[in-house]
Amino acid sequence: MHLGDHHNTPAVSADAHRPDGTRRALRIGLGGPVGSGKTATVAALCRALREELSLAVVTNDIYTREDAEFLLREAVLPPERISAVETGACPHTAIRDDISANLEAIEDLEEEVGPLDLVLVESGGDNLTATFSKGLVDAQIFVIDVAGGDDIPRKGGPGVSTADLLIVNKTDLAPYVGSDLARMAADAKAQRGELPVVLQSLRSEEGVRDVADWVRARIAAWTA
Repeated sequence: MHLGDHHNTPAVSADAHRPDGTRRALRIGLGGPVGSGKTATVAALCRALREELSLAVVTNDIYTREDAEFLLREAVLPPERISAVETGACPHTAIRDDISANLEAIEDLEEEVGPLDLVLVESGGDNLTATFSKGLVDAQIFVIDVAGGDDIPRKGGPGVSTADLLIVNKTDLAPYVGSDLARMAADAKAQRGELPVVLQSLRSEEGVRDVADWVRARIAAWTA
């Protein structure tokens, strides 16, 4: 469910093309706390978009390949389209400070399975301050979930307040954990102004539909 009717048509980045003039893939980062549903959202997006877009995924974990292995088990994409980065440090480092490992993984994917339309870059689980470097991604999605408490949107932080899209995930759990969805929606609106918010349950019939539509709008602007 979208809050409001504002869709924020994005500006196209100045570096949308490679040095040889060909268009590179749009890069969208997904961040959020541990357990919020980032990997499940990535998997759902892959299923929703893989028939219409050429896409790939880069996951980030500190010491393992757990998220990449989940995507491989779910067979959401061919194995050659999924790459794992082991950051060895705080997830902030690999997505915001020293982004070289992620950039290398993206470039390798584009060379090996390209041309690509879209690369999803999933951060390792972090706190409400996680943001992506603009040198790494063109747009950011931040994922929180109702089980984390309905005060999370009110607490704000860069992820909640400034991401291009905020997902409030696992809405089906609200009755069981005492979270007030209307309150979360209002608090998110107060923090984000006109920036869009999606309330999502991947167990519902609608699933990832609204987020997939948002990604399609980004792709359309990128390729225009």
